[in-house]
Amino acid sequence: MQTPNLKNIHAVVVGLGLTGNACVHFLNHQGALVTAMDTRLDAIAPKGAKAKLGDFDAATLCSADLVVLSPGVNPNHPSIQAAYKDNVDVVGDVELFARFNRTPVIAITGSNGKSTVTCLITDILKSAGINAVMGGNIGKPVLELLDIEADVFVLELSSFQLETTRSLKPVCATILNISEDHLDRHITLDAYVAAKKRIYRKAQNKVANRDDVLTWPKKYNTKTSFGLSASPVGLSWDAENRQILDNNQPLISEQDCALRGAHNVLNMQAAISCVRPFNVDDNAIRNALRSFSGLAHRFQLISQANNVRWINDSKATNIGATIAAIQSLQDRAGGKLVLIAGGDGKNANFTELQPILLDSVDLLITMGKDGRVIASLKPGSIEVSDMREAVDFANNIVESGDVVLLSPACASIDMYDNYQVRGEAFKNEVLKVVS
Repeated sequence: MQTPNLKNIHAVVVGLGLTGNACVHFLNHQGALVTAMDTRLDAIAPKGAKAKLGDFDAATLCSADLVVLSPGVNPNHPSIQAAYKDNVDVVGDVELFARFNRTPVIAITGSNGKSTVTCLITDILKSAGINAVMGGNIGKPVLELLDIEADVFVLELSSFQLETTRSLKPVCATILNISEDHLDRHITLDAYVAAKKRIYRKAQNKVANRDDVLTWPKKYNTKTSFGLSASPVGLSWDAENRQILDNNQPLISEQDCALRGAHNVLNMQAAISCVRPFNVDDNAIRNALRSFSGLAHRFQLISQANNVRWINDSKATNIGATIAAIQSLQDRAGGKLVLIAGGDGKNANFTELQPILLDSVDLLITMGKDGRVIASLKPGSIEVSDMREAVDFANNIVESGDVVLLSPACASIDMYDNYQVRGEAFKNEVLKVVS
């Protein structure tokens, strides 16, 4: 493929966050004439770009040779749709990356577990002596990867990034799972799934969740699948012996892995499947699985003081993530499960949560914008105003053997800057009451 020539073209970058700034710098380096747009009147355009702040200017967009959308910018905005209708080349940073990249790529998406799997794949490859660098939604913005020498790029990709991507050719691509998310942007589940499935378009190997049909490509292949169900091929799970199986043969026992829980079994299986095209041997896989203990705010154990487990799963920003977290605690040995949930549900339908709340949660504590809606799903739920009140209430009723799980099933934007700040707030309040 010939490298595109962007010299002297008129490029408009829409959105001046981290990704937008990376796009401006890249286009400047390529010799493009760059205009930077942002609805925020106080946004600052990087040096070398002409700033247009406030409402998006359709005339500027329609006269451009190239429009690059930041992931947070909705392509359905009328001014951007006008550019599409005028046959302007409208892309995202991942599409721009794909046109220039010559390094093999592993691409990961899904509603939940993306960051964990991206980091784990990177660790496995490094364990095998392969120079792997991760980017996208985690690590470096994808355009910054183009200046890095690597054997493999491991990319975490969101539905927002994928909906403007068409040229990416991963050696391996996977959709880990699908549950309702971002319906405030995509409107329907079908549109959300369609955006996710763009990851498979030009992938050489397509790894799908055998037990989640929404993750399947058009040509589904059990040989490159993973799941908790039995299968003579692909990655599967021996629940009786607590072992991950590869083509029905034991690969590693859960007790030898740093990650635990059914959702993490699936994450490990997906990572193993994705590295297979790179001829990674089993010892390198086992070494990585033994040492990789997970990421902050993702089912993270904060304290076991007084034999009460406090778990920070603030990254659970949708219903599917919270269900997975609760399911991973269903085989605990006795004790109550106290769940802290709530926030901004992004127009999700919470009724899917009700069965597991009724069956597996002993006490539900809710807060935030949609806390009342979630509380209505379970009799006896407690509504609180903030994290301190939630943790204090939980601390007053827990006993030895209990678990307190922060798994909000919602975004954090109604109360916190991001899920990390929410998770730190939980951690800080827990450490106060257990110290």
